[in-house]
Amino acid sequence: MHHFHLSKTRLTFLAAVLLRIVLFFYGLWQDAVSPMKYTDIDYFVFTDAARFVSRGLSPYDRDTYRYTPLLAWLLLPTTWSHLWFSWGKAVFATGDIIAGWLITRVLRFSLDMTEERALKFASIWLLNPMVATISTRGSSEGVLGVMVVALLWSVTQMRIKFAGVLLGLAVHFKIYPFIYAISIVWWLDQDRIGEPSKVPENARTTVSGSIIKFFNTARLTLGITSLVTFGVLNLVMFSIYGRPFIQHTYLHHITRIDHRHNFSPYNSLLYLSSSPPGDSVLRFESIAFIPQLLLSAVAIPLVLAKKDLASTLLAQTFAFVTFNKVCTSQYFLWYMVLLPFYVSKSSFVARSSTGICAGLSWILGQAWWLREGYRLEFLGESTFFSGLWFSSVFFFLVNVWILGTIVTDVGQAGQSVVLDRQKKAQ
Repeated sequence: MHHFHLSKTRLTFLAAVLLRIVLFFYGLWQDAVSPMKYTDIDYFVFTDAARFVSRGLSPYDRDTYRYTPLLAWLLLPTTWSHLWFSWGKAVFATGDIIAGWLITRVLRFSLDMTEERALKFASIWLLNPMVATISTRGSSEGVLGVMVVALLWSVTQMRIKFAGVLLGLAVHFKIYPFIYAISIVWWLDQDRIGEPSKVPENARTTVSGSIIKFFNTARLTLGITSLVTFGVLNLVMFSIYGRPFIQHTYLHHITRIDHRHNFSPYNSLLYLSSSPPGDSVLRFESIAFIPQLLLSAVAIPLVLAKKDLASTLLAQTFAFVTFNKVCTSQYFLWYMVLLPFYVSKSSFVARSSTGICAGLSWILGQAWWLREGYRLEFLGESTFFSGLWFSSVFFFLVNVWILGTIVTDVGQAGQSVVLDRQKKAQ
């Protein structure tokens, strides 16, 4: 039986690698013969920034580079010769595979699944053609996926210092993982870490006692290590690249008004905001993140984190992407890497008709939007209203429905776990 599991594991990972190799070389062929390029436009931004760095200049000399310099540094080999131009795609695709392996480790050793069952759920990521396509087109989300799953593994295995370093690195690399800090901190309570309370029993119900109890060793360690890691990385980058680093890596995202390739219902408003500003003092793109963060960084963590940390991270990420003012296909990978931890308790799986309906609606929403986007960008037809806007609203509503189901499933499954623990304690 062990030999069977080992062989199946190898076959699954071999299939995942071969899928990416095929897409990698198909992309090279399509780029060579077709006016519609396989390579993502962002990859050209990354490699241009790496070229500036190789010349001793700033990656921010490349217009629209809005990322940490670490990404440009990682892609420095693309500047060696044209044969190395696709180095970054290989790195990102390798990140997919490493993230898939980490998913199996979390499922096996943190969620107590069998090897076969863990491999089945990990295949949702490993053998997903959408994931493989996005990475081989030159999107860096696979690297971020490694950081996020490694963070989950280190927290559930109580390697808190390592988790803090990963959290600080992930937030530096791509801002949004900061939302996970709330869930992780809330999850790391006294009962979870098995640390005896330092507060006298008669003082535990007081305000001061509750505060002291909240700041346990694990929470303090996570907070300090993550802040130090994040701070050191930022200080180093700021000392090298100055204010452009702060502006383009962080501040830009507060007021960004990207309206191209944007599935969000904010799309049309962002297009209107891209024209010269009027007399308005407060522009909506600067406050659009408020409902997004209230839901993904406050409400969901506080309600769900102690019930199921892994699935809570999925719900947070799904909410963050759904309510984000800019929503592109690459962002879907942010939550897809966390899907394997939720599927076993999903009502979409338990009720296959509901799952099929949700999947088809999700695909239909994208297809409708892409059709309208093609008419706009390639045929020159004005489809902002009603085509693009209605398709964006439809896709948003589908995602809200899916999010609501995820939250309900996690809450109900978590409640069952809590009740089981209470019975065992009795």
